Amino acid sequence: MRPLGIGVIGCGVISDIYMKNCAIFPQIELRAVADMRPEAAAAKGAEYGVPAVTVDELLKREDVDIILNLTIPKAHVEVGLMALEAGKHLYAEKPLAGSVADGRTLLQAARAKGLRVGSAPDTFLGGSHQTARTLLDTGRIGRPTSGTAVMMVAGHERWHPNPDFYYAGEGAGPLMDMGPYYITAMVNLLGPVSRVVGLAAKGRDRRVIATGPRAGQEIPVETPTHVTGVMEFASGALVQIVTSFDVKAHRHTPLELYGTDGAMLIPDPNHFDGQVMLHDADWQAQPMRHAHGDGNYRGLGLADMAEAIATGRDHRASGALALHALDVIESLLRAAGTGRAETLTTSCDRPAPLPMGTAQGQIETMEMAQ
Repeated sequence: MRPLGIGVIGCGVISDIYMKNCAIFPQIELRAVADMRPEAAAAKGAEYGVPAVTVDELLKREDVDIILNLTIPKAHVEVGLMALEAGKHLYAEKPLAGSVADGRTLLQAARAKGLRVGSAPDTFLGGSHQTARTLLDTGRIGRPTSGTAVMMVAGHERWHPNPDFYYAGEGAGPLMDMGPYYITAMVNLLGPVSRVVGLAAKGRDRRVIATGPRAGQEIPVETPTHVTGVMEFASGALVQIVTSFDVKAHRHTPLELYGTDGAMLIPDPNHFDGQVMLHDADWQAQPMRHAHGDGNYRGLGLADMAEAIATGRDHRASGALALHALDVIESLLRAAGTGRAETLTTSCDRPAPLPMGTAQGQIETMEMAQ
């Protein structure tokens, strides 16, 4: 297959790893970059040897097949709709949108145009999480019955020089920030969620920035900073989830899955690597059974989507998967406000597993050999 052309809109910090990884995946090729700040686009264009253009110019380029939307979350839908209107496929950083309603609008626009939508996170395609998927699918823990998903830190103001948006009302907070990684990882293993219950609290009203030129400045907290609940999966499994900016230390592992015949400890879903631990008679470290488990492969989902477009199969980091994860987040927060269980209004297919034995940069060995 010929590589599909990638045009990047949004040249912030996260763009570096995507632009770097365009060179390792033969399914995609970086063609041009744009940003509302021309100087940011110019710098990235010079660094990666591609034209820096305006957004309008980028959308008109005939050598761009997919728009990689790396703008701030509140601009995801606006920029995404512009890309689709221009006839481009769309792949976006998480979250897909600020609300389920906006996410539906995006996917409906894509269907009307016959275009694809994909979205981060794609870390569930990493070697460690695909290894966990293989162990689960081959029955190593029996029928999965329950699990935990835990992301608890003391707050991003400790390391981020401008952490305001993590605490600034609707669309902020630990669940919206990190929940997509943990929820998507569990949906990859267990399939869709059917309903949730939840509770939320705010640890304190103000935070103090610890680093950078604003160190010592206080910022207001306008959103819950500790969200906990239970996800009931359509398969019947119950998974406890907690995301928090209020915990200084703990000893929980990021993801655990329990079954009728065993259990698994699964690495941080914000990464592609890590050690899977399996327990049947005792805990034992599991060998990595898949590629993309030794570094940061952000863009793997984008490459998989490009190959899927070329070959006519479904892509894995799909818009439907991202919308479902957003629905889980929105439903948990709504349940925390109402005190009632919330039934989800979306569903999705469990993404197809990656085959074992693929080389770095490859997705489907047979297809890439053609």
